[in-house]
Amino acid sequence: MDMQRYRVVCTLTFGDIYGQIIVWLVVLFLSLASALALMGASRPIYALATVGLILVLSLPFLLFAFVTTLLNHIEFSSVDPAAEAKSRTKATATAQKPAQAAG
Repeated sequence: MDMQRYRVVCTLTFGDIYGQIIVWLVVLFLSLASALALMGASRPIYALATVGLILVLSLPFLLFAFVTTLLNHIEFSSVDPAAEAKSRTKATATAQKPAQAAG
């Protein structure tokens, strides 16, 4: 049985989750705005309950969006052992340079 080697690559960038962060911030600010609107009412406990409820209900959706986005950007690519050994020896040969005196 021929076993191939695989490399795990994560291609996630900030631009991939930027929209999700903006949407969640909008939800956060709307909940704070509704809390401020309710704060003037005779029972300010409703304001705190509103913010807490919105945060508790929106966090699982945010977590689900982040995790699924991350999982969609993880790639498994097969690596040829001969090509990897060749590139590794080239990289170590070029990375090792003798020390030189400054001046």
